[in-house]
Amino acid sequence: MTLRPELHEDEDGAAAIELAFALPILIMLIWMMVQLGEVFQAAAGMQHALGEGARYATLCLNPTNNGCTTPSADAIADKMNDAVYGIGPGTFAITPPAKSVDGSASYYDLTVSYSQGTSLLFLPGPTISFSRSKRVWVAGS
Repeated sequence: MTLRPELHEDEDGAAAIELAFALPILIMLIWMMVQLGEVFQAAAGMQHALGEGARYATLCLNPTNNGCTTPSADAIADKMNDAVYGIGPGTFAITPPAKSVDGSASYYDLTVSYSQGTSLLFLPGPTISFSRSKRVWVAGS
């Protein structure tokens, strides 16, 4: 038995079938790139918050002949909370800084964490979590 020639050579609709297979994968890849962009923006926001916290921690608030008054840990954390930015469903967490002493020098360890659950539209994706830290040496005791 042989196929009829008109059915064997008819390729009408083949492109539509191929598009039906490829389009969901393409849409999912585009959505993954959007979510990756949100994560990169959150990383930039974390770096900005660390920089603002470090800058504020090194300020001499009330200079006197005897030295400086440095900002409190709560004030530094507030500055970092005000400076952090990012869009998307993620959440930021700022660890309260604690002043430590190494010999005759004082420092703060500043840390910002970020966590975001991802979605692949049709499937749940992994949760992306990371943190950034910075050690800031401060004036005064």
